[in-house]
Amino acid sequence: IGTKKQVTGYLLFSLATAVIGSLQFGYNTGVINAPEQKLRAFFNNTWMERYAEPIKPGTCTIVWSLSVAIFSVGGMVGSFSVGVMADRFGRKLSMFLVNILAVIGGLLMGFSTICSSYEMVIAGRLVIGLFCGLFTGLTPMYVGELSPTPLRGAFGTLHQLGVVVGILVAQIFGLESLLGSDKLWPLLLALTVVPAVLQCILLPFCPESPRFLLINQNKEEQARKALVRLRGTEDVSKDMQEMKEESSKMAMEKKVTILELFRTAAYRQPLLIAVMLHLSQQLSGINAVFYYSTGIFESAGVTQPIYATIGAGAVNTVFTVVSLFLVERVGRRTLHLVGLAGMAISALLMTIALLLKGYSSLSYLSIGAVFLFVAMFEMGPGPIPWFIVAELFSQGPRPAAIAVAGCCNWTANFLVGVSFPKLEV
Repeated sequence: IGTKKQVTGYLLFSLATAVIGSLQFGYNTGVINAPEQKLRAFFNNTWMERYAEPIKPGTCTIVWSLSVAIFSVGGMVGSFSVGVMADRFGRKLSMFLVNILAVIGGLLMGFSTICSSYEMVIAGRLVIGLFCGLFTGLTPMYVGELSPTPLRGAFGTLHQLGVVVGILVAQIFGLESLLGSDKLWPLLLALTVVPAVLQCILLPFCPESPRFLLINQNKEEQARKALVRLRGTEDVSKDMQEMKEESSKMAMEKKVTILELFRTAAYRQPLLIAVMLHLSQQLSGINAVFYYSTGIFESAGVTQPIYATIGAGAVNTVFTVVSLFLVERVGRRTLHLVGLAGMAISALLMTIALLLKGYSSLSYLSIGAVFLFVAMFEMGPGPIPWFIVAELFSQGPRPAAIAVAGCCNWTANFLVGVSFPKLEV
């Protein structure tokens, strides 16, 4: 019953506001999938206007790959800067400031056709990447620091839930009949400005992280007030005690830089676990499914591939919710291993289905295999790496560890995004 009491409306409001950042990350990951042909046509038209000759197919593919992949480059830089920013400005103000990037990036992409400049699309994707990189650190950090300890794992999956809902929204808006048309695709890319503005309106009503107030700024009374509001009870001594213990441990262990993180023997094992979990998340090829799923279904002979893609997005969302309930009951390790094993089996099924695609009945096997792949991913390998890093490290090395793990995640994301079209051929 104790845990029930700790979940207040105010806590849920604050977490939901933070998760808008995760939603943005998902939206910008999925949004580039549908309008590929429209963007290629735009690159060609712009090229014709400037140089009075059509763009070479090779050049067009390079510009296209760059538009997709530069997002991850921004992400790498953003994820590295997260610790510094969160400690200097606090979690709440950082989220507020980072939204300025979303507005700039969204406007760049939105006005690219009016200014007939494909460079603006690439620049916009870079800025949006920077924004998403910062949020993949800020959201899990803020959510983890606001959540009651027994529920930290369950709430930790909220970041991933935000991501998958964002991907699903992007896939739906990307339909030809909605914003995926020749005229409206810039609006589709610029739509990311709306949640950014919404989050800026809601953030002033959220508390600063009590952990940040107590540990980084020594404001004990303010931290207590924030906790009383979040927990809905005057008795927050247990939470305060836990943070004070962490604070005194921190006084003994100083802030750890990224270099020290690699040098110190005590951090080696947790760092290895964190990095491996993040690499397994990206190199499992999940983003190839999100960036290029429509093409995968097409080559498997599915007649309406875009709807199969939206189906995969829906399966994705449902299983993220399932993992929310399982993560505290079953444990992180079991869920992660079960998820990876399930993905391996479904990847095998997908390969068989694609090899035997001459048999029309097997096109359903390929859809089933993709759905199973996505479902297994969301059971463990999807949500767990984002919050496990915060659990593996104490306050001293935590920001540096989150930066390193996030950077590995984005680097692997970049490699998958760039190499998949080449590998697919």
